[in-house]
Amino acid sequence: MKPETQSFYNRVYDVVRQIPYGRVTSYGAIAKYLGAARSSRLVGYAMNNSHDKEVPAHRVVNRNGLLTGKHHFKGINLMQQLLENEGVVVTNDQIQNFDQLYWDPAKHLS
Repeated sequence: MKPETQSFYNRVYDVVRQIPYGRVTSYGAIAKYLGAARSSRLVGYAMNNSHDKEVPAHRVVNRNGLLTGKHHFKGINLMQQLLENEGVVVTNDQIQNFDQLYWDPAKHLS
């Protein structure tokens, strides 16, 4: 992996570690916060590579609250189970009350 890609991934991980328990954000919100608004896929790639780095990747979903990254977790429903353990209700891979649970890093991080 290129050093600049690794650096971006580490910045993504720093943001994701700030997402509060029981809250979620989107790939795009993280990308925008990092000044790379068109890089939501790169944020997704970072999440795919985060599983051994103590990063709560299960709290990052698509802009509509869908668990689009669930196939990168071990087990069939691990992403959903982790969210449900935090009190997040998920139905058909869709976070319920997404607007109320949504955490925007631009509003909460300086």
